[in-house]
Amino acid sequence: MKNKDNIKNGYTIIETMIAVSLFIIVVMTAMGALLNANLLREKSQNMRSIIDNLSFIMDDMSRNLRIGYKYYCVTGSDTLSDISIAKSGLGCWGIAFKPFAGGDQWVYEIVTPDSGVTYYIRKSTDNGVTWVQLTPEEVTIDPSSSFSILGAEPPPGDSGQPFVTIKLVGNITYKDVVSPFSLQTSVSQRIIDI
Repeated sequence: MKNKDNIKNGYTIIETMIAVSLFIIVVMTAMGALLNANLLREKSQNMRSIIDNLSFIMDDMSRNLRIGYKYYCVTGSDTLSDISIAKSGLGCWGIAFKPFAGGDQWVYEIVTPDSGVTYYIRKSTDNGVTWVQLTPEEVTIDPSSSFSILGAEPPPGDSGQPFVTIKLVGNITYKDVVSPFSLQTSVSQRIIDI
C-alpha cells in the first residue's frame, strides 16, 4: 500500500518525446508552407517587374509615336538613308519617325542578334547610329511581332491621318518558367496632316 501512495503523476519520457516529435513535425510543415509562399511571392514580384517593363516599353513607343511625324515602315532591305521619307506598310520590323522637337530620326526595331533564335526591341534617337536594347534578357520577342503604318504618305497621295499599330508577341522566361504574352496598341499621329 505504501508503494502506491508514493507514485507521482506526470509525463513519462516516452510521452514527452512523442509530444516534441509531433511539435517538430507541425513546425516543419508550417515552415515549408511559409517558405513556399515566400518563394511564390518573390517569383510573382519579379514577373510583375518584367511585365511592368514591357508596359513601359509600349507606353514609351506610343507616347513618342503619337507626338512624332513622318513615319517610315522599316523592312529588312531598308538602309538608314531611306528613312527620311514617309512610307506606310504592314508587318514592318521597325518604325522610323521624326520626333516632335525635330532633330535626328528616332527608330524602334525588332531585331535578332543570332540569326532568328531570339528577338528583342531596340531604340535609336540618332538616325540609327547608336542603339539601346529596351527589352530585358528574360523577354524574347516572337517573329510574328510587328509594326503597321497606315496613312504615312503626304496628303496628295494619302487622305488619312497616320495610324500606327504595334503588336508584340513573345515569352517571358524566369527561373525555367515560360509565360507567353501578347500586347497590342494603336496610335494616331497628333499633328494633323490631312
